[in-house]
Amino acid sequence: MPSETDIFEQLRQELRRGTLILAVLAQLRVERYGYSLRQALSSVGVDIDEGALYPMLRRLEGQGLLSSEWREEDRRKKRFYRLSSEGEAVLARLAAEWRSINDTLQPLL
Repeated sequence: MPSETDIFEQLRQELRRGTLILAVLAQLRVERYGYSLRQALSSVGVDIDEGALYPMLRRLEGQGLLSSEWREEDRRKKRFYRLSSEGEAVLARLAAEWRSINDTLQPLL
């Protein structure tokens, strides 16, 4: 039988998964490369490891929500990501959904 800590950690990861997508999309209203995105997220208290971030970026790009391009900066090639127009529309809808969920749950918590 899993311990309370194991159960909490599993549920925390499930809760975090959707919020990370929202945070990533929101941060990519401004063009960023992977490391700068991680720094931007960390600066607002959202930590994400590379092993989760890069697969998420590829998936979001595959869904048409992001666009990317390779460019050289500081003599290093970096892949820059930003929201596509479809990504902007989905972010707006997700943000509205987030606010609605928060408003609904807040009195319960």
